[in-house]
Amino acid sequence: MNVILNKRTKEVHIGSLSVGNESPILIQSMTMADSLDVNKTVEECIHLFEKGCPLIRLAIPSVKAAKNLKNIKLEIEKRGYDIPLVADIHFTPEAAEIASKFVEKVRINPGNFADRKRFESIEYTAEEYDLELKRIEKDIQPFIDSCRQNQTSVRIGVNHGSLSDRITSYYGDTPKGMVESALEYLAFFNNQNFENVVVSLKSSNPQIMIEANRLFVVEQEKRGWNFPLHLGVTEAGDGEDGRIKSALGIGTLLKEGIGDTIRVSLTENPENEIPVAQFLAEEFGRKKAFPELNIYAKNPTIPEVFTHPEQCNGWTVFDLAKQSPEELHQFLLKQQEKEQASPVLFHGNYSEKDLDKFLIRATVDFGSVLLNGWGNGMCIQNENFGSEVIVNIANGILQATRRKISKTEYISCPSCGRTRFDLQKTTAQIKEKTNHLVGLKIGIMGCIVNGPGEMADADYGYVGSGIGRITLYKKKEIIQKNIPEEDAVNALIRLIRENGDWVDP
Repeated sequence: MNVILNKRTKEVHIGSLSVGNESPILIQSMTMADSLDVNKTVEECIHLFEKGCPLIRLAIPSVKAAKNLKNIKLEIEKRGYDIPLVADIHFTPEAAEIASKFVEKVRINPGNFADRKRFESIEYTAEEYDLELKRIEKDIQPFIDSCRQNQTSVRIGVNHGSLSDRITSYYGDTPKGMVESALEYLAFFNNQNFENVVVSLKSSNPQIMIEANRLFVVEQEKRGWNFPLHLGVTEAGDGEDGRIKSALGIGTLLKEGIGDTIRVSLTENPENEIPVAQFLAEEFGRKKAFPELNIYAKNPTIPEVFTHPEQCNGWTVFDLAKQSPEELHQFLLKQQEKEQASPVLFHGNYSEKDLDKFLIRATVDFGSVLLNGWGNGMCIQNENFGSEVIVNIANGILQATRRKISKTEYISCPSCGRTRFDLQKTTAQIKEKTNHLVGLKIGIMGCIVNGPGEMADADYGYVGSGIGRITLYKKKEIIQKNIPEEDAVNALIRLIRENGDWVDP
């Protein structure tokens, strides 16, 4: 039986905190305030910290914002708090170098740190590719030196939506490309004997995120490395859908022994992310080794949703909530060997009274088997909730695993200091007008950092491009720029109509 052994990664220190090795799963979140506003940023950091978030990330879009971190740290200390901070850097290596002097951790994105993302196809010879790597390593050297001098840790944060043109031209826009991007940067740090590094491989698609992290574990082990992993599903959205996507990606990997720190990204107030992350960490992190359940079904079908297992006479019923992962592993192997098996109903009966905890547990239980094509039907029960609530959760899990599409899909990012419009309000407006367009994918992005790339899978995109200004996309193509925010939602509806994808409610 192929098992992920839940090996301990190396311990990385982030100020007074640590991740990896025997450390508990560390949760984190991100502020919404403009990082040039010291008071608002400090107040939000303290609020999140008091809500149970020990590590807090700030969007740092400029050199000026990086320099202001000194004032933020001083004010936090002045108010009597010790809160480790993470500076989130895109596009500006100089800002990363400055930030490393004031905060405990700096996140850099290989796709745009010393590389580029313009959706261009570039052809490289092996020699030319190697020269590019040497150039990037030289460009990143001052940052590594500064982090070493200031005892600052680093997150190499790879996003599926912002892989560089160099990577996608060579490896494709794939989990393999994500892993190679991370490994390249790890090699730069490893060459300098700098080991205080955490890695993340994120996507708005939980299936891609899971595949990339599994592959990374295998590839770093081949090299004798054991860097800790930060888990998260980007642009997961809000409400039940955001929680289901996050639980699917993060929970599935935690159950396999993968992951040392997590962030749940919701298009809501950041404090709402904390209880979801806490529950995932407590319930699924640092447990015993689980079998690797990525055994794929031969002929996947679209599963039916049932409200009671007795509706499925003649079906084989497997109870995901009661039977162990080892029993599930053996069951799937037997199903794989059968030429003509009876239809399989995956069933789970739950007792949670808290809706979030219920849907998270059900998502983690059902998620991995549905992702891998297993199951002809699913039945979720909980006497504390009505059938309409439960059917909605089941359909949400099926949609997140791409087994059955029954509603509009939204790829929306959490607000941060880079966002230049009210993301939560706008997302609600767009949902209200488009939630009847079954199967359509709409991306709603606060800024251009991951926007065009992360929503490349979307049919239409709504991206903040300046204060109160919006750019509309169809797939990866810019259709209209510089739209005033007050007109942009209606402009999006017109664009959908013009392209024949609109139906009346």
